[in-house]
Amino acid sequence: MALTSYRHDGLTFDVREAGPDDGQAVLLLHGFPQDATSWDAVAPALAAAGYRTLAPDQRGYSPGARPRGAEHYRWRHLVDDTLALLDAAQVQRAHVVGHDWGGFVAWALAADRPDRVQSLSVLSTPHPAAMRRAALRGQALRSWYIGTFQLPGLPERLLAPGSRGWAQLMRGLPPQAKEHFTERMSEPDALGAALDWYRALPRELASPSVHVGRIGVPTLYVWGTRDPALGRAAALATADYVTGPYRFEAVVGAGHWLPEAAADRVVPPLLEQLAGAPADRSR
Repeated sequence: MALTSYRHDGLTFDVREAGPDDGQAVLLLHGFPQDATSWDAVAPALAAAGYRTLAPDQRGYSPGARPRGAEHYRWRHLVDDTLALLDAAQVQRAHVVGHDWGGFVAWALAADRPDRVQSLSVLSTPHPAAMRRAALRGQALRSWYIGTFQLPGLPERLLAPGSRGWAQLMRGLPPQAKEHFTERMSEPDALGAALDWYRALPRELASPSVHVGRIGVPTLYVWGTRDPALGRAAALATADYVTGPYRFEAVVGAGHWLPEAAADRVVPPLLEQLAGAPADRSR
């Protein structure tokens, strides 16, 4: 029976599972302000190729997992949520795929627990250390909004579903995705919980114990050349933080919303990455 939810840390997370039960597991981690449906143009191709996909609505996005307060969205909690999902699905090692904030979680998971990661594929989001390194090369200007998101109550007003700010955020998404994400972020506490991921960031940067290290597992990084938020400097610097087999794919002309708007160009390299990773013999 397909897994539809799991519990961790007193919270209930919704999950979308597809593909054969005995297929190699692929964990699909969404970003902001998305949910598991952001993979709807990707997951069927993976399932058709024989993979078992697990796409959770992450912390702050599942209605049963929306604690308020930035302290609940530190990277340790987010990584532990994914490990709990693998345990609930009885998966020892999985291919991990992340986009946007889900990409950050994917980098952190692969660095922290490489024993649970068969391969890593990240869409849009550079390695966190590459982001910091590129801050003085234009990335800080692209990330200006993160500072605005720290102000109490203001981002909820600026990005209220239906507002001009929300419409700008949704630019580049297919109409169906826009409608769905607008509906989901209109749910009680949903937008505030999603923004708490950003509000946790200063605490992470100030903590000497928080460090996403170099990646030793086979890694694919896919970046859209017209991504307005994540620039070329950080994208190119990401290679310096991967010690294992590494492949970089620049999707010319694509923006930020790669899973929804450029799935036809993302799926082929992703399938190649999954097929090329060493087989998991621990199952």
